[in-house]
Amino acid sequence: MEQFRLSFQVGQQDEGKLLRDFLKEKQISKGALIDIKFNGGALDVNGSAVTVRYVLHEGDMVEVFFPKEEPSDDLVAEDIPLDIIYEDEYVLVVNKPAGMASIPSREHRFGTLANGVLGYYRSKGINATIHIVTRLDLDTSGVMLIAKHRHAHHLFSLQQRDFGVKRRYEALVHGGMNAEEVSSSGTVDAPIGRKATSIIEREVRDDGQRAVTHYEVLRIGAYWSYVTLHLETGRTHQIRVHMAHIGHPLLGDSLYGGFVVAGMSRQALHSCELSFFHPVEERKMTFRCELPEDMKRVLGGS
Repeated sequence: MEQFRLSFQVGQQDEGKLLRDFLKEKQISKGALIDIKFNGGALDVNGSAVTVRYVLHEGDMVEVFFPKEEPSDDLVAEDIPLDIIYEDEYVLVVNKPAGMASIPSREHRFGTLANGVLGYYRSKGINATIHIVTRLDLDTSGVMLIAKHRHAHHLFSLQQRDFGVKRRYEALVHGGMNAEEVSSSGTVDAPIGRKATSIIEREVRDDGQRAVTHYEVLRIGAYWSYVTLHLETGRTHQIRVHMAHIGHPLLGDSLYGGFVVAGMSRQALHSCELSFFHPVEERKMTFRCELPEDMKRVLGGS
């Protein structure tokens, strides 16, 4: 794979600027410039190598060559089939199945999405490491965003800080969320922190971080409600904690009070939609994934 690079045409408004300041405005961080200088990158203007002190002129063509990335030796490339929704030079959008961890851990060193993505990169000659932008829990299915380069990841991190990367979820929760219990749409604004007695479980607690979940009821069954949700914040287990907090834990979510019913042996949560502003192509993109079969069966069985 060719070295990752970005190109910029200098306009009249940038006449006389130092290249360093110009690149800062293009959101290339100081750390990235240091990495470029010392680890095999390059800064070119009109085909010639320059330093960050170069003074720009209207019409200059600036090219930024980033150092090649090497994946961690601890991450093993595996030949795992991936459901790829979209791919370009900068991003990969995939539909993750339930039961697959996003990244390796002590409990799941192999078989993760990261292992599969690295295997896919190797098969395509893409020399990159793994930069997951929107991580999902082991048993949550749906659309995920992966950056193909650390600079693209950096740009998405800036978007996430400003709530520019948006995700919509669909879930099946216990109980009928009717007008007597909660309205057909609503907001849970309750801080979330780690439970004192667990390294995994979270709970609503006064000293937690602010967490805001918006939901809308789409359908009510005999013992469940089908809801769509979107988040203002991205706390660990946020939807699972908030739904349990209002008395409607997710079907199959034993960690937060849900029960296995109608074949739902995992939490009935699906990341159905992802939207973001492509930081290089500069356009909004939206991707959707339909419900997996286990959730469809519950809906169809009512």
